[in-house]
Amino acid sequence: MERKHIFSRGLRFTLTSIYTLLFTLLLLGVSLLFRHNLESTLNDQAYDDLNQSWAVVLANLRIENDPGQANYHAKWFFDLASPDEAGISARIKSIYMVADQNGKPLLDEGAPSYSATYHSLGPPDTPAQIARVLASSQPTWVNKTDPHGIPYLIRQGAVTSEDHSRKFFVSIGKSFDESDKLIRSFTWLCLGLVPLVMLTGWVTGWIFAGRALTPVLEIARAAQRISGSNLSMRIPSRKAGDELDYLVETFNQMIERLEHNFNQVRQFSTDVSHELRTPITVVRGQLEVALFTAQTAEQYRDAIVNSLADIERLSQIVRALLLLSQAETGQVILQKQNLDLVELAEATTDQFQIPAEGAEIELTFTANARHCPGEFDRIQIERMLSNLLSNAIKFTPAGGTIRVVVDRDGDEAEIRVEDTGQGIPPEHLPLIFDRFYRVRGPNEPASPEKGLGLGLSFVAWIVRAHGGTVDVRSEPGKGTTFRIRLPLNTPPMTPDEAALIVTNT
Repeated sequence: MERKHIFSRGLRFTLTSIYTLLFTLLLLGVSLLFRHNLESTLNDQAYDDLNQSWAVVLANLRIENDPGQANYHAKWFFDLASPDEAGISARIKSIYMVADQNGKPLLDEGAPSYSATYHSLGPPDTPAQIARVLASSQPTWVNKTDPHGIPYLIRQGAVTSEDHSRKFFVSIGKSFDESDKLIRSFTWLCLGLVPLVMLTGWVTGWIFAGRALTPVLEIARAAQRISGSNLSMRIPSRKAGDELDYLVETFNQMIERLEHNFNQVRQFSTDVSHELRTPITVVRGQLEVALFTAQTAEQYRDAIVNSLADIERLSQIVRALLLLSQAETGQVILQKQNLDLVELAEATTDQFQIPAEGAEIELTFTANARHCPGEFDRIQIERMLSNLLSNAIKFTPAGGTIRVVVDRDGDEAEIRVEDTGQGIPPEHLPLIFDRFYRVRGPNEPASPEKGLGLGLSFVAWIVRAHGGTVDVRSEPGKGTTFRIRLPLNTPPMTPDEAALIVTNT
């Protein structure tokens, strides 16, 4: 019962029913149109036949009277020896009457001048009706029916006697029996075809609806198979360029976004568990040691101070992770404004002069273009430059140099941060923008002073959120150069666009 209910409400059933109904209505409409045209054609043909027969009557009928007598009689001049004229005579005389103004039939070779069929067509014509026909210069058309229900078309008119002294009433007719049979046969044929057409339409509609809905069913089955561990599945395109291909493409894009979001969640969980495990273990160890071994207030104080330092590091990691996660998921909206990148980069560089001097590093700023105006988020650009300069100072030995260069190339601005530091080995370059990735030597332990490994992740997001690109060139022992290219005439990005950019990094 449940399957029947689902079947009757299925989209395939609905489309097939609509297709069958429309196909049936179209057949009925076309049939009615053809029936109307057929009926109209047969009626016109009947009128034409009677007009032609009337012309034959005028050519072959003579109404004469005997010399010296007042009685008139009808006389036909058909050559009955000719089969054609004999057939025409028989056709006309099958339904006819020739009468005077009182409705009395004239004599034709001694017999009344009318046919038995005409006599059976209801009441005889009255003198008043005959008078109107004789007074009219146009033919009179009358529809009559015999006792068997067969309709007839009658043409009535006046014929003048040979001496031109009197007019006589002449009526000829044609049966609609054959025409009605043809129309009835056509009607029953159309009605008989309706069930066949409905069955054919249903089968055809069911097949085509099934084929048309196949991609939709594939999408539904694919959606049922999707899970957190199976997001790499995609539905192949039909290459038809129609709405269903657009639906498939949209569905695949949705799965791609879901896969990205799931990967972000996994990565976030992995990063958090990895980065928080060590400081939490350290804090716990310090507190346990203090709990079991500390004897004086000074020892307890040292344990608390060390724990607070590690807790502060935990707080920094959590804040950085939350901010980066919000940025990558589009929750951080760029607040763009019209800024001069030359002035902004120079001001940010000046803020690092004192730390650079303290590390005995020469920090210089060079602008190869006077102005680089564009739409930028001041806070994010400052964060980007601050992260790069912090890393450069951190990994450049005393006596080294750091250069910040701003240049313009058409509608793009280029920022280069060059240092003469220790450099980055080639195998690390593809991974330096990953979260928590830190370049360490073979025997170099992890050190809080070396940072959290999130700075370059922020740099990558900020650059791409502004529609730019970032690349790095480095040689161990000689230094590193970060080159950033930012468009100067880009409209503000939506959060979803910024998140999608990060997806493709």
